[in-house]
Amino acid sequence: MNTFPVLLGALCVYAIGYRFYSAFIAAKALSLDDRRITPAHVYPDGHNYVASPRWVLFGHHFAAIAGAGPLVGPTLAAQFGFAPGFLWLLIGAVLAGCVQDFTVLVASVRHRGRSLADVARTEISPFAGLVAMIAVLFILLVTLAGLGIVVVNALSNSPWGVFTIAMTIPIAIIMGLWMFKSHAGQITVTGPSIFGVAFLLAAVVAGRWVAASGAASALTFTPHQITILMAIYGLVASVLPVWLLLEPRDYLSTYVKLGTIAVLVIGVFVVHPNIQFPNFTPFVHGGGPIIKGKLFPFLFVTIACGAISGFHSLVSSGTTPKMLDKETDARFIGYGAMVAESLVGVLALIAACSMHPGDYFAINTTPEIFSKLGLTTVNLDIFSREVGEKLAGRTGGAVSLAVGMAQIFRGLPGMDRLMGYWYHYAIMFEALFILTTVDTGTRVARYVLQELMGKVHKPFGNSAWLPGNLVTSSLVVLGWGYLIYTGNISTIWPLFGTGNQLLATIALAVSTTFLINMGKAKYAWITAAPMCFVGTTTITAGVLSIKNIFWPLTSKPGQVFTGYLDSTLMVIFVTGVVLVLLDSVRRWYKVLNGAPAPQEAFGPPVTAAGEVKMGCC
Repeated sequence: MNTFPVLLGALCVYAIGYRFYSAFIAAKALSLDDRRITPAHVYPDGHNYVASPRWVLFGHHFAAIAGAGPLVGPTLAAQFGFAPGFLWLLIGAVLAGCVQDFTVLVASVRHRGRSLADVARTEISPFAGLVAMIAVLFILLVTLAGLGIVVVNALSNSPWGVFTIAMTIPIAIIMGLWMFKSHAGQITVTGPSIFGVAFLLAAVVAGRWVAASGAASALTFTPHQITILMAIYGLVASVLPVWLLLEPRDYLSTYVKLGTIAVLVIGVFVVHPNIQFPNFTPFVHGGGPIIKGKLFPFLFVTIACGAISGFHSLVSSGTTPKMLDKETDARFIGYGAMVAESLVGVLALIAACSMHPGDYFAINTTPEIFSKLGLTTVNLDIFSREVGEKLAGRTGGAVSLAVGMAQIFRGLPGMDRLMGYWYHYAIMFEALFILTTVDTGTRVARYVLQELMGKVHKPFGNSAWLPGNLVTSSLVVLGWGYLIYTGNISTIWPLFGTGNQLLATIALAVSTTFLINMGKAKYAWITAAPMCFVGTTTITAGVLSIKNIFWPLTSKPGQVFTGYLDSTLMVIFVTGVVLVLLDSVRRWYKVLNGAPAPQEAFGPPVTAAGEVKMGCC
């Protein structure tokens, strides 16, 4: 199968979805109005609430949501064949993922930029808010662990990758000072952007010489050491002002992300790589060596972020709503960024499926498992020789994706001898993708934990209180760091994927309640339909994961605690989602039968004179 018509068709679907469906939602369901003053202008504090240009905020938001999911999920799901993943990426994104991100962002903006759990408390009930807050916190910790373990596998024993990623930190700090503090209250973008891109490319090129120099040993770390370094970075990034490191680093990485995506699109159109995988493999019925389950329901939790991701709802109700300049920007940032991420997922799937199945499975399984599949490698030895690393048995999806991307890049004119460079560039690209999600996710988890602890000790509820920031950030980092340190991709990814989609179910339930409370019940199907589908598939996957993946670990030496921990976490996830859904249905019934909506629901109204009454929320 040729990839040219496949990618062209995907781009057309995204364009139609954004042009018509998102415009329909913005005008009819959400009634976006720039006369409403956004939280960034109502509560400017120079720390968390910072009004930002929409392209800068798009960069931050896209970088924050686009982590390991759209890269690794589709790559692992290639086990089922090309067609299932491709269709779910398109349909899921346009009708579910983009809708969730967009509606949650608007709901949060109209609730002072507060978290998803706080919006649930206001829109549904205090009970639903508390349950959602606890569920969100646990799911978020697992999500960060799922994202982070991919970075650990990609950067361990890779001095080139470590050097390049480390250099993004001082570059971002210089950009932040230049953008936000050098022009007396005015934000400048052009100069810092040119500086950041130039020095980042220089860092990528210099990484080759660093890796070949005497400094290589100082930059070569084991997986456990990478985990510790990543935890330290997550703690620092969570506490520093958002404009100093987080926003400029995400903005910088967006150039790499969007630039690489553009080159991949061009590469597919120019090179025309063939899909080597069948549309459906025998593993759709189960028995696969990578995903331990059947196509239904496990496809829908393996491909999470590229189609729909609960983690996105935390970004849409975390850092982004506090930086939105005007309400109509929410469509471009909320729906548009998710379109871009879904495109990343399609490209990742194309890159993975352009490999021969034997090469793909040899990379993503252990030698013992691969020997039982009856497959043979085709180009794997050549690839290993060209990139200078042993590629067989490098499980987790990151390495096979980098090989697939490098294959496409090397097909461009004049690039045929640069396989090694493109491979390491792809590894850096993946690490940037993931780390920008880890730092934002840690910050969002800190917000959630502060809200929860603020109910016990009020100062914790103040997001600007430094002791509270340090304590809560440390607890969050210890949580996801422990899961990475003691886990592996086969235990963390199923837990991450299922928990992530359960969180999406909560987010869609809150969004549906938001629309009904706002008097837009006739448009509630926009969020209710994907909520029903995602909830059904994911709760099923959660139950099967406990039965077939996590509980059997309790009888294996050395994995007893992991089995009990993972099973317990999954029970917490499913229970929390069911409780929120039941309470949501109760609220819908009451409002649809004439009960008044909560006093603070759906944000400040616009008066006939065009002024916004801020007193209601």
